Amino acid sequence: MALARRLIASLQDPEKVARFQRLCGVEGPPGWPKGSASWTPTMLANGSSSCCGCPAGAQAEGEGGGADRHRGLSSSSSSSNSSSNSSSHKVDEQGDGWDWNGVKNGLIAGEACGFESHPGEAPGRDKRQPWGAKRQPRRNSLTGETICQEFSIRSPLLYYLFSFGTELGNELFYILFFPFCIWNLDACLGRRLIIIWVWVMYLGQCTKDVIRWPRPASPPVVKLEIFYNSEYSMPSTHAMSGTAIPMALVLLSYGQWQYPLIYGLILIICWCSLVCCSRIYMGMHSILDVIAGFFYAVLILAVFLPAVDLVDKFNVTCKYAPLIIISLHLALGIFSFTLDTWSTSRGDTAQILGCGAGVACGSHVNNLLGLMPDPPPEMFPLVTPSLTVTLVGKAMLRLLIGVVLLLLVKTGMKKITIPLACKIFNVPSGDTQQARQRMEVELPYRYFTYGMVGFSLAFLIPALFHVMGLS
Repeated sequence: MALARRLIASLQDPEKVARFQRLCGVEGPPGWPKGSASWTPTMLANGSSSCCGCPAGAQAEGEGGGADRHRGLSSSSSSSNSSSNSSSHKVDEQGDGWDWNGVKNGLIAGEACGFESHPGEAPGRDKRQPWGAKRQPRRNSLTGETICQEFSIRSPLLYYLFSFGTELGNELFYILFFPFCIWNLDACLGRRLIIIWVWVMYLGQCTKDVIRWPRPASPPVVKLEIFYNSEYSMPSTHAMSGTAIPMALVLLSYGQWQYPLIYGLILIICWCSLVCCSRIYMGMHSILDVIAGFFYAVLILAVFLPAVDLVDKFNVTCKYAPLIIISLHLALGIFSFTLDTWSTSRGDTAQILGCGAGVACGSHVNNLLGLMPDPPPEMFPLVTPSLTVTLVGKAMLRLLIGVVLLLLVKTGMKKITIPLACKIFNVPSGDTQQARQRMEVELPYRYFTYGMVGFSLAFLIPALFHVMGLS
């Protein structure tokens, strides 16, 4: 047991993440600490709270559990406010709270959290120097983070490669990949991939909010991305989706399409490795988070993959499927979000559930109207068609028109659902950012907006293609 704890603590050490970043050519601003002074391999095993490694100016002492705890300051907190809090777990709906170990989740050293200037420098002075290709981390406007940290990239090739890898787990990729599968490859395959994606992401996000491990401390880690910084860290849902999607894609398509298995294995290895390594490179996950995400996704696939055909058949053919689908997905969303702090995981999970419900309902309507019928079993294995200019042109045209329509549906539903939810639940709508962080606004907005996006993806847009002769 002691050996396992030491191994877990070692794999969660943020210095290992920082070492990988430096190996790949990532450097913090001048004076950035090269190590985490407060991290020791026994901290995780002992449940210690002092694992942030932030400078003294970025910490404030509090009392809790009979021992001193170091709490990182959020960008909206002052040191005087922090010192007046005596409880060991202060949280609110806006996320101004502390994790189980007393550390603010994803704390980043910079001007917003009290990163100290070098001796002899005037406070607030612009410290820009010609020290490489400087960039700012990708941020989420909904969280209101005001991080001023810059970082230097010594290897642009690795930066763009891993940036592409991390995008394979973001919304932009999903809104291109799943429509392409359904509209251009195999609607049945696309539906089943979405079912697996919903299961994997839902279980991953719920597990994060149960375990509540913070993201790697910064410093020593350089945060190249802070878009999901308000979420917890264990397991990496990027690693889970980057493992589950390519594996499911190959397992579900092999035997139904004619292609060499070695191509599928290469796809799985490259896709999974790129996504997993990108999360460490971006400074968003420890090695342990990524390893756990990989094996968790494999376990979910092993348990649920044999049932995916039955679920898909139920969604498409059962008379009462839409009612059951909508009720089940709503229930999963409502009863899963009992967090005492706000994070982006709640909205992301609600939109995943909404998208899954919308696609399932759209597939059911397709079956009722006889649109996009699945190929009969005697046609398998399907032969990959020859690539022609006409075939590629129609595929790209479908993708272009369809994605534009999906974005219009998303924007229109957003404009309708947010003010409507604010009106129904008497939430002030003047500050949209604050309103969207309220559970009674965020859940219906995300669920119904992305439910309509999923329904459009599976039914409305394919029906339009049929009318336009683009089927």
